[in-house]
Amino acid sequence: MYHIYTHNDLDGVGCGIVAKYAFGTDIDVRYNSVGGISQQVERYLDRAEEKENNDVLLITDLSVSEEVEERLQKYAAQGGQVRLIDHHKTALHYNTYPWASVHVEHRDGRPASATSLLYDFLIRQKLVEPVQALDDFVELVRLYDTWEWETEGKQQAKRLNDLFYMISIDEFEEKMLGRLHAGGPFAFDEFEEKLLNLEEDKIERYIRRKNRELVQIFIGKECVGVVHAESYHSELASALGKENPHLDYIAILNMGGRKMSLRTIHDDIDVSEIAGRYGGGGHAKASGCTLTEEVYRSYVAETYPLEPLRPDAFRNRYNVKGTPSGSLYETHDGTKVLVRMEEEEWVTEWSGKAAADRFGSFAEAERYLKRKHKAWLVRDDIYVRWLREEVSRYKGAES
Repeated sequence: MYHIYTHNDLDGVGCGIVAKYAFGTDIDVRYNSVGGISQQVERYLDRAEEKENNDVLLITDLSVSEEVEERLQKYAAQGGQVRLIDHHKTALHYNTYPWASVHVEHRDGRPASATSLLYDFLIRQKLVEPVQALDDFVELVRLYDTWEWETEGKQQAKRLNDLFYMISIDEFEEKMLGRLHAGGPFAFDEFEEKLLNLEEDKIERYIRRKNRELVQIFIGKECVGVVHAESYHSELASALGKENPHLDYIAILNMGGRKMSLRTIHDDIDVSEIAGRYGGGGHAKASGCTLTEEVYRSYVAETYPLEPLRPDAFRNRYNVKGTPSGSLYETHDGTKVLVRMEEEEWVTEWSGKAAADRFGSFAEAERYLKRKHKAWLVRDDIYVRWLREEVSRYKGAES
């Protein structure tokens, strides 16, 4: 008998589906939260100590506590069959054990997911034969979990995750297993496509609303965007990060679930290290942790009095970013700031006077303005009114 204890997100459930495809009824699948896996494994080890058996324990996409880690090592040393398969950088220390296999990347350089690593393991052990539908499903899970779906434009991977959160895990398992056993290329059916189209509209509305609630704060050396949200964390973080590239990372707080998710679009920011400061972990671009007292203090209490960021005007024809003659911004105290080119460099002009700071590109100047002053690009009507006032002021000074 096989037992697989895995995460309750798409990648973890993907492991359960692949395992059920491989072992049929000869497997017990348990889905766990990050905080619940250790207790689940402890109960398994307690039962295993009471009676001898040849069962195999598979742990995927999750790490256990240090105490349970020691028990697993003792269990394996005494002949117990256990295998831990993971892809998180924070779990690499498990590779010191013969029963663990943690890889952030596949041998061909592709970022790994737990589902793709388990699939490779089962193929190598000749426990499953690769087929197209299974190959496609595993790759979609990998693309979504590693965020490669964005850079490669694989919308089907995102839609698979959308479907996962729209229905129960049991229903999702049943649908996916039926599709995998049917063979052929992986595809959504007509009803699912209609359902997913409606969901995309809902997600877009949700993102627009949350974009108006985003606040900005420096926590340590990083400039952070903080928002409270219970749904669509990956889509929301991706949209907010692209809309606000001056932010080092986005922190999404789920107060009901007492969790914080961290996401970044920047290659020089590793949010797994930031999550590690608070006892969490994950990937370089997507990590999380429990909402501890320290997290609450820094990300909730400190940000509560702050005004949300004002989004940039997005339908302008005249006041557009990167215009050499100048792009007009405004700060929360009403100050108008012109970002313009001067002698092959970019300067910020406050009340008609250029500041001493000079920048090599418009993007650098805007990043400075947004990080230090939380400024936003104003609408065309405000820009035109400001131009008229400047012209009047100039003519008045001449006379």
